[in-house]
Amino acid sequence: MFHPSEWLGHKLARFLSKPRAMEMHFSTSGFTLLKSTLCKGDVLLVEGSSRFSTAIKYLTQSSWSHAALYVGDALQQRYPQLGTHVLIEADVVDGVRAISLNGYRGAHTRVCRAVGLDADEIDAVIHHATARIGQSYDVRQIVDLARYLLPTPPIPGRWRRRLLAFGSGEPTRAVCSSLIAAAFQSVRYPILPSVDRGDRRQRGSRQVRRELLHIRNTRLFTPRDFDISPYFRIVKPLIEHGFDPHRIHWAATVAMLPASPPAASPSSRTNPAGSA
Repeated sequence: MFHPSEWLGHKLARFLSKPRAMEMHFSTSGFTLLKSTLCKGDVLLVEGSSRFSTAIKYLTQSSWSHAALYVGDALQQRYPQLGTHVLIEADVVDGVRAISLNGYRGAHTRVCRAVGLDADEIDAVIHHATARIGQSYDVRQIVDLARYLLPTPPIPGRWRRRLLAFGSGEPTRAVCSSLIAAAFQSVRYPILPSVDRGDRRQRGSRQVRRELLHIRNTRLFTPRDFDISPYFRIVKPLIEHGFDPHRIHWAATVAMLPASPPAASPSSRTNPAGSA
């Protein structure tokens, strides 16, 4: 069924996905180190430079505007042209797709790794994501995000996350962080569960407090959640490969001190009061 926001979303997607030349980004780790550090099931966060990324970073108050799931060589037979370092992501133009890690060479990235999952569970996470390759991006969300670009309105923090889910919800459509969140939740792995503290009374005992963890709506997840999640470990490639601060060769620097004024000769000294 035709929907005006969907038609507009496709138009906006191509415009908003173009990189903005005025934004400068840098990689905090070499690409070779990144490639040798990634493990299957890792979440790769990316600081994007497009107009779309600007809206995501504003609403989430974070540097990370995109998330992708690293699947390694799991799709080598299906996509031999991509090599053995492959990611699954939801792209605003192409939808859910497999992409070579080379596509993010030079980008500012962060590696987030789930802790405690065995090989079968990691495979299940990857299978859940790869089974959705070909699904379209939730373009209605693009229309919603575009409203916060020019000008950028003061949106209260408690509403920003809800705005990301406005207009979306079709099960055959995906958003980058929602795709990955659903994959991990398929094996009951927590990301950033909301906590409900409630009190209850038990006969013969004092009042106790309990915490209930709820699986949140996956549409409300953002790339930032994997960064701040207490259940994902931040992996830094340089440190993982034996960083030693004592082996750093610092550039030699010379302290530039202000030149001392020349000393005055006795004959040139005068009495401030003008007397002999």
